Amino acid sequence: MFEILKRDGLARIGRFTTRAGEIETPALLPVVNPKINTVPPRELQEEFGFKALITNSYIIKNTPELKERALSEGLHKMLDFDGTIMTDSGTFQSHMYGEVEVTNKEMVDFQRDIGSDIGTVLDIFTEPWWSKERTAKSIEVTLERMQEACSLKGDMMINGVVQGSVYHDLREDCARRMAEMDIDVHPVGGVVPLMEQYRYSELVDVVLSSKKGLDPSRPVHLFGAGHPMVLALAALMGCDLFDSASYAKFARDDRMMFIDGTFRLQDMQSLDCNCPACRGHTLETLKKMGKGERTKLIARHNLYQITSELALVKRYIREGRLWELAEMRCRAHPALLDALRRLREHTDFMERFEPVSREGAMFYTGPESRARPQFLRYAERVMDRYVPTFDKAVLFPDAGKPYSRVYADRFAMARSKGYVPVVMSPFGPVPAELDEIYPIAQSLFPSISDAETDRESEDLTMDFLTRMGFTEVISSDDLPEVEAADGPDPDLIRAEAVARYQFGIPAADALFRGKIELVKSRKTGKIRNVISDGEHVLSMRAGDGLYTLRAEGAARILAAVPAPWMRVVVDEDAAPFVAEGRNVFSRFVRGMDPELRPMEEAIVVAPDGRFLATGRALLTAKEASAFPKGIAVKVRSGSGDDA
Repeated sequence: MFEILKRDGLARIGRFTTRAGEIETPALLPVVNPKINTVPPRELQEEFGFKALITNSYIIKNTPELKERALSEGLHKMLDFDGTIMTDSGTFQSHMYGEVEVTNKEMVDFQRDIGSDIGTVLDIFTEPWWSKERTAKSIEVTLERMQEACSLKGDMMINGVVQGSVYHDLREDCARRMAEMDIDVHPVGGVVPLMEQYRYSELVDVVLSSKKGLDPSRPVHLFGAGHPMVLALAALMGCDLFDSASYAKFARDDRMMFIDGTFRLQDMQSLDCNCPACRGHTLETLKKMGKGERTKLIARHNLYQITSELALVKRYIREGRLWELAEMRCRAHPALLDALRRLREHTDFMERFEPVSREGAMFYTGPESRARPQFLRYAERVMDRYVPTFDKAVLFPDAGKPYSRVYADRFAMARSKGYVPVVMSPFGPVPAELDEIYPIAQSLFPSISDAETDRESEDLTMDFLTRMGFTEVISSDDLPEVEAADGPDPDLIRAEAVARYQFGIPAADALFRGKIELVKSRKTGKIRNVISDGEHVLSMRAGDGLYTLRAEGAARILAAVPAPWMRVVVDEDAAPFVAEGRNVFSRFVRGMDPELRPMEEAIVVAPDGRFLATGRALLTAKEASAFPKGIAVKVRSGSGDDA
């Protein structure tokens, strides 16, 4: 069972429940070689806090003493570990040393019989250099074995490993077909060679093509990804579980992990680390240690580096800032920077999971920040949903925020002369009336701009001006310095423009009909409520400049805009509870607008279409239909509420 507790786009803090207990994701499973106790499993649990580990059932099965102990005592007792144990099947051994002399049935049966909590199918490791034809044939074998494993697993969870080499369409198809099987966890396999060869841009394609086909209610495990320098990127792409054998493997080779790479002890000039393993040691004392003692110390150092970075990743997910951490981490190595830049090719997919607003400001870290879904969403909505008040425009340079405060007199002058004020921002064109919405006002950019962002901003602005059909466009320098005459109400222009941007033009037309009254804050003068023909339809939030939808507004949208726009349909059995203001749980969702994004205003309706409640979506339509547990819509008020 997997449940999302907090999200940041595709990244998820989740609760993954196995028969051995709960695991908070993202989580790393240290790999334990059953023959080599570099760091004993009990120590991994008690000192480092690991609640799960991974070990190799193929090695256990082919070592008579270990096999006998595992079958008689059980895996947990043999390893002295009472957390969740995942077992690998021998697939990686086939990659390293050639075909293994066991069958899929033998390996699945053995993993189940020794008490593995999560077993793994004996899949075919698809090498990056394989032809597409060979890869496709091997996937069919893996899928057949997966079906067999599902019938054999009993009460053991099973890993369905997504294969497909570097072929995106094969990866997605493999993932989609596995999503229909009785699988519990989805590792993305065959990626170790890509990481060993620093082919991180291809890793991005492999992971995201797999994610497109997978069931979102199942954890995704990125096999072999345990280096601290890749954790932020992997989590950003929606990977929930990782594993590392390198912490011990590198230690035996006197290599130390850090967030900016791996360094050989003999090449290091100083030991600038204050982790519990290194504390009190210098480079010299480390080199003088006996081999065994030094190996264990470096292994523990490597584990502390991993756990420290993973804790930071979780913090950034909770704060909604994982993109910033990933961008910083990916600048540690040119190959990772390639990966960051490759993400832009998948922005359209990632936008579906991007919250419509976040708490706190969005920090720009460089041209690669433009790959973030917020940029794409803003550009699409301003192009498709903005309706200009006038047929002429005046362009202003980017300045302090909000723009309407910096340029207050100049904007008023422009409107009085029949011009739409448009600011050329790093996001592209920003009509003055949209300057307070997320992410425009809630973003920070350096005062010294870069050429790439300037060029893209100019291109987007020119495209916008053309699509809006302005008959005249002038620079703010050419705007006459004369006293502004009375013009249209800028607050009303803002109120309507934000509604169109947020809900679409047809919905906004339904909300703004008849006599409009705007209730403003006495302290700030900003819009707080929209009253249409005496009905309170909208309330504007101060934090992100977007609206909270009221029941009266929801009723208008339901009457004017055809389904499924903004709707979440729930079971009739759940309808009375939702109407009372209870949250909508995913298991009761029977239909959902596929265009709804996380944190977007949603209208909850019964199967017959009657209004039940308003709230904010927490899941996408695909997620709501997949998750057996968790909140799909956080309800604000139900139709039966007194609120």
